[in-house]
This record gives sequence, C-alpha cells and structure tokens, in this order.
Amino acid sequence: MYLYQHWHSLKTKHKNLVVGLGNFDGLHVGHQKLISEVVTLSNQVEGTASIFTFHPHPLNVLNPDNSPPLLLSQDSKQKFMAKLGVDLLLMVPFNLTFASMSPSDFVRTVLYEGLGASVVVVGYNNTFGHRGRGTPELLQKLSSDYGYQVKVVPPVMVEGKTVSSTLIRDLLLRGDVAEAAKFLGYYPFVEGPVVTGDRRGRSLLGFPTANIDINDLVLVPANGVYLAKVHIKGESYFGLANIGVKPTFQTKKRNIEVHLLDFYQDLYGESIKVSFTRKLREEKRFQTPSDLVKQIERDILEARVAWSKIKE
Repeated sequence: MYLYQHWHSLKTKHKNLVVGLGNFDGLHVGHQKLISEVVTLSNQVEGTASIFTFHPHPLNVLNPDNSPPLLLSQDSKQKFMAKLGVDLLLMVPFNLTFASMSPSDFVRTVLYEGLGASVVVVGYNNTFGHRGRGTPELLQKLSSDYGYQVKVVPPVMVEGKTVSSTLIRDLLLRGDVAEAAKFLGYYPFVEGPVVTGDRRGRSLLGFPTANIDINDLVLVPANGVYLAKVHIKGESYFGLANIGVKPTFQTKKRNIEVHLLDFYQDLYGESIKVSFTRKLREEKRFQTPSDLVKQIERDILEARVAWSKIKE
C-alpha cells in the first residue's frame, strides 16, 4: 500500500483512482462497507483503490476541547487499511488553511486536478470543505464538470441500529466490548510494547502480568477485568486483562495488565496486541493483597471455563 501525505499530481503516478472520502475512525463495519465498495469499483475499472482521510482528526484542530479520543491509532489504521485491500492511502495533514477550502475548491483542486478521480465513494452523511458544507448531493452536481462518478453508501445497520463511531465510543466507555464488537466488526484492541511495571503481579501476588502503557489519544474501554485474546508474533493466547489504577495498592496511573493463561515466556520489550472480548467484572479495591489473590484465582477459573467453551 502506498502512503502519501499530499494529493498533488498523484493522477500522473496512479491510474483510474477510485477515491473513498471520510475520517474512518475505528474502521467499523460501516467504513468497511465503504472501503469494500472502493476496492470492488477499482477492480472493475482496473484502477487504484484509494482512501482520502486526515491526520489529525479535523476536530483536533477545529474544536480540540471537544475532540473525541480515537478508536484506532494511526499505525493500526494503516495496517487495517492495507488488509482491506486499499492500494493508496492519503493521510493528509489537517490545518486551518485546509479547513477554509470551499467544497467546490476541494473537488476541483484535490479530486480533479490532483487525483483525477474516476469514481468518488462517500457515506450517506459525509461532509467536506469549509464548515462541512460539501455533501454527496454537491459531489453529484459537480461530477459532470470534472468527469467522475459518485457512489453513495447508505447507512449500515446492525440489530436495528445505525453503525457510528459515536455509538461505539459510548459502548466502550461503559465497558460493553462484546456489544461494541458487533458494530466494529472486530473486538476492541490496543497495541503496544510490554513495559516494566511494579512487578507486584509476579513477586507479591503470584500471577505474572504484561504491562502496556495507555496511549491517551486512543479510547481504552472502561476500567475493569476483561477476557482477552493476546496476539504475539503471529500467535494467539488466551488471558485476562485488567484496565485501571490498581485501587488495592492506591496507585493513580491508569494502565493495562495482562495475565496470559499457561504462558511463561518473558515479554519485556515485545509489541503485543490485546483484544478485549467480554467484561468479567468491575475493578474494585480489596482490603488485603490476599483478598485480591483469591479474586484473581476466581477470575482465572472463570476465564478458563469461558475460553474452553469458545475453543469447543
């Protein structure tokens, strides 16, 4: 997959660009439907499946105090795009100058002069250009002037609800990762290197854990204990993940601790992916470390039962 941070003169390097527009935060099933349309149409015209999006998210520039946390890191988004069949990803820096571009100027300078788009694919509620005044209807109106076709993807519904990043964020903030997965099309996950923790898991409690620093820019599910599937070097393992601040020990920094079932290797420095499949319980403070150990033993037993049913 080609990655660009600009759109200038790309029509001379790549032919028949089929361009999908959007923010694609989370790459949920609605976004996946749109990208599937882009890939299908590009195959039909022997063209280039292209996605035009921004980094940072426009709200980070226009309204930073109310900008929501991302559902995926930029690195995870790029990897996912490639797996979905995107040939060319334009991750264009968003700034106030770009924000002032009128919708008609965006169509002329970006889609026509820069990309030479043959087809433009957008969601039913897509907006673009200054103050979001560009709409699918405007794209259709200007299509004859600039020689492209327009494909509008209707809302994607799951169990009677319209899929949206806002809905998914609300579910994650409640810790309902199983429900969020229905709209994402995958289990919510975080990726990152294993860092050195306080070592209480191994030395005091008897349950070694892998610690992952939390990226404040990416939304992590609500505090609690979760069933987790951990991906390491192409292999998958079952485990438990605790998200929170370790109230029994009165720490303040929020982090993620993962205990892998029947796994005994040293993971320090390794990059791992932790997928959250179901919330087991809330994070709580225990009176003594021994009380916490008893609860962890119960959590592990429940996790083994749950995972054994999944493997059957």
